[in-house]
Amino acid sequence: MLLAWKVSKVESGGNCSGARVCMKRLKATVKTAPAGRCVTCSMHARSRNYVSESEVCKLESLPLDFGDYHPLKPITVTESKTKKMNRKGSTSSTSSSSSSSVLDPLSSVLDGTDPLSLFAAAADPVTTTATMDSTRKKRDKDDSSAVGSDFEPWSSKRGEILARYTTTEKLSIVSGSFSRKATTTGSAVSEKVRTRLEELDDLEEGSQKELLNLTQQDYMNRIEELNQSLKDAWSSDQKVKALKIVIQCSKLLSDTTVIQFYPSKFVLITDILDTFGKLVYERILSMCVDSRVSLPDNFSPESANDTAKETCLNWFFKIASIRELIPRFYVEAAILKCNKFLSKMGISECLPRLTSMIRGIGDPLVAVYARAYLCRVLLTEMMERCKNLGNNALLLNSVMSAFKAEFIAARSMDFIGMIKECDESGFPKHLLFRSLGLNLALADPPENDRLQILNEAWKVITKLKNPQVSYCLFCFAIHSVFNKREVNTVLADVIKHMTPDRAFEDAYPQLQSIIQKVITYIYDFSLLFSVEKFLPFLDMFQKESVRVEVCKCIMESFIKHQQESTKDPVILNALLHICKTMHDSVNALTLEDEKRMLAALINGFIKMVSFGRDFEQQLSFYVEARSMFCNLEPVLVQLIHACVAFCFITIPSLSGIFARLNLYLHSGQVALANQCLSQADAFFKAAVSLVPEVPKMINVDGKMRPSDAFLLEFLCNFFSTLLVVPDHPEQGVLFLVRGLLNVIQDYTWEDNSDDKVRIYTNVLHLLSAMTQEVYIYHVDKVDSNDTLYGGDSKFLAEINKLCETVIAQILDHLKTLGKEETLKRQSQLALYFFNTILAHGDLRNNKLNQLSVNLWNLAQKHGFADTSTMVTTLEYIKKRSKQPELSHFADLALRLPLQSRT
Repeated sequence: MLLAWKVSKVESGGNCSGARVCMKRLKATVKTAPAGRCVTCSMHARSRNYVSESEVCKLESLPLDFGDYHPLKPITVTESKTKKMNRKGSTSSTSSSSSSSVLDPLSSVLDGTDPLSLFAAAADPVTTTATMDSTRKKRDKDDSSAVGSDFEPWSSKRGEILARYTTTEKLSIVSGSFSRKATTTGSAVSEKVRTRLEELDDLEEGSQKELLNLTQQDYMNRIEELNQSLKDAWSSDQKVKALKIVIQCSKLLSDTTVIQFYPSKFVLITDILDTFGKLVYERILSMCVDSRVSLPDNFSPESANDTAKETCLNWFFKIASIRELIPRFYVEAAILKCNKFLSKMGISECLPRLTSMIRGIGDPLVAVYARAYLCRVLLTEMMERCKNLGNNALLLNSVMSAFKAEFIAARSMDFIGMIKECDESGFPKHLLFRSLGLNLALADPPENDRLQILNEAWKVITKLKNPQVSYCLFCFAIHSVFNKREVNTVLADVIKHMTPDRAFEDAYPQLQSIIQKVITYIYDFSLLFSVEKFLPFLDMFQKESVRVEVCKCIMESFIKHQQESTKDPVILNALLHICKTMHDSVNALTLEDEKRMLAALINGFIKMVSFGRDFEQQLSFYVEARSMFCNLEPVLVQLIHACVAFCFITIPSLSGIFARLNLYLHSGQVALANQCLSQADAFFKAAVSLVPEVPKMINVDGKMRPSDAFLLEFLCNFFSTLLVVPDHPEQGVLFLVRGLLNVIQDYTWEDNSDDKVRIYTNVLHLLSAMTQEVYIYHVDKVDSNDTLYGGDSKFLAEINKLCETVIAQILDHLKTLGKEETLKRQSQLALYFFNTILAHGDLRNNKLNQLSVNLWNLAQKHGFADTSTMVTTLEYIKKRSKQPELSHFADLALRLPLQSRT
């Protein structure tokens, strides 16, 4: 049986206070409940003082006083000097912690002191020294420190090489015996030296053996074992053993039997060489550091003490005594950096000798990789030597093609100088410029060099007809100057080269790159769109997918860089054209993600357009946008938010039911905020009339889901808004609330859903708030019902009658849940309803008080209640009873028993 919420006439008499109040408001009252139903309980909302309640709910503030403790101070652990004897007579050390024994969770992640502890350690000289030492070691371990941050690190290449160069053939490896000969504690120094020399000669006297038929994985495991053996030997002060391991590994690079695996073998063994080089360098560096001061980054050899220099020379002498060429070359190259301790020009002096040594390597493959390793440990000096070579065009082209773009771009003037010196007949210069241009398309050259780069390249550009080559040379211009006239000239030349025979169709990626570079440096869009050839340049993108991608790139740049709203007609016309291009690409096959992305870009543009107080122009722009972007619903939603005039016309055209509901609600809120009461009523009525159309299942992110939860959320928001909506003089008391309740009553809810009762419970929250003398919130310059009715008794009586009917509906639903399979739901809803009465009802009313006790008992009647929740609730009631206005809660607490679960 449907519940009738409609109102009937009441006897006239008495006056309601308030500016808009008239007796027409009180023409109606709630129909009595259907026959046979006994409604005996009303809500009787308690009076609320929202200000005082807010003060009570605030958290207590306490002053912070850390004393000597600082929260950023790093955790330290101190070891005591005392030792304790255990029962077995052994000793054990005891430790004490200055703050906590728990390890710092950031230490293991950040490989040292975390940034916050680093800040706190500024006042601690001991911690500071340790931190500086850690930072210094990390800095010195950086492979690229000698060639700058733009050099591509070896770590980014090694993984690619190991994955690419593999083999299924069997491999072999030479394994040495590295047992250290025992020496007595009292051995003389000369005996110790003699023993070490014997150990060094062991490797060449038959102590090694060859392991055959190894798989690739076995080979890699063995290399890893050698790497670990090197570290173990070094940490145990067996320096000669460590050197022997490195020598043995270096010898493996002379074997090219399985040639396809050689690049990976090179990577694995040079890893060991790198480890050895770092260990030696750090060992010598540690001798130059006293207890307080560490060497600066650009230290001079004079800063190194005699002990460090002597140790450094000793290492170079040991390496010079290696008999075979390949291990002698690789091991010296591995510690090449240690020359910094001996001489300012030490590295430069060693490079020619090491380069000449490579000439003695007979196998060309081994020789090439030896040169590659030498380039890895210091490339800048190698480039200086390349400048002195004649006819080096092929080498330059290889370097520009192989190395990281940032590295090449930073030295673009050096490369241009070398290109100019190259012989044109050996290797065409325009190909060299092309290779350099490809790098400049990816990275920026120094700003001061750009104009000179352009001037040098332009001499070649104007003579070329090949569009693929000329594109790369145009990169010079894009990177060199960015004023309007010269950019226009560059784009004009691109169009000139690319238009004949529709050459642009084969160069879309290159043309896209030019666009990206232009908008990277010119993000003043009034300037950009005033460039005469910019839009004609865009017209060369004839392929729709490419054209859309370019438009998206431009719009992303606009949204990112445009800080202020604009009404510049040049910008508006150009961007409308670009947005129209994106919009028109949408069809039935377009993915939803793509639609959302395009809509977001167009919405970003719409939000940035403002004509200030010129409403006619603003409306004209919105009308044009609405006609241009009708296929993207999120754009229409944005336009509805922007312009109230579109609300009644456009909202019904949207496909999403909840998009329409929320837009009606939002539009009504905006109208209410602008004192447009009639329009607000119309929007709210439209929302009420749309609720019955909500389907049982809706599409959410491509999946069908029940709509009940979304409807519940919307209705709760709607009720919150209705609190401040004033009644219409011609419509009766709470006409919008009654209309919404009628719709909720008629709506067909799922059989296993309790959402309808939860909505009714929220209605009680609303009705309770409506009985207050002053509402909890208001809309500025809008008189809500608390002002209009002024607490009139007839108005309150209408609310009470609504409460009676709502409570009857809730209780009827609870009764229907009395079956065994729904007892748990009954328990949960009973406690939910109890909490509502506890929060909003005046429990001094006997009937309401008894209803709350009955709900409490029902909640735990069948053993489904959460005992901890019940205990917490009862403790809350007892706590609130200590407040004078809630002293009656003490009696209530006595009437609420706790039953243990069976």
